[in-house]
Amino acid sequence: MTSYNVLGKAMTPCSTDPMTGFFRDGSCRTGGGDRGIHCVCAEMTSDFLQFSKDQGNDLSTPRPEYQFPGLKPGDFWCLCVMRWKEALEAHCAPKVKLEATSEVALEFVDLEDLKKHAC
Repeated sequence: MTSYNVLGKAMTPCSTDPMTGFFRDGSCRTGGGDRGIHCVCAEMTSDFLQFSKDQGNDLSTPRPEYQFPGLKPGDFWCLCVMRWKEALEAHCAPKVKLEATSEVALEFVDLEDLKKHAC
């Protein structure tokens, strides 16, 4: 099954190093069981990582028990769409790789906001 990005084209991978995605396949596609809706492919920044940590989701610290290496600025990661929206409202939204961001994101955020933050 083909997943489409916010531009209406077939999605491209977000990251395989580190391996991202709800399904840990490098893609920001979403589906059953993904309560966080991890559909926004974003480039991590120190500001965003601190914002996320302040919200209770520490993405910087490695968690080997979950095969999670911890993220650093410059890494790409599939974010929960609502966390990206919160960061947008807090003026610290990370850049977005539009080609790798699922069209599902458009149910929650405007394409223009995503385009303003495109890599």
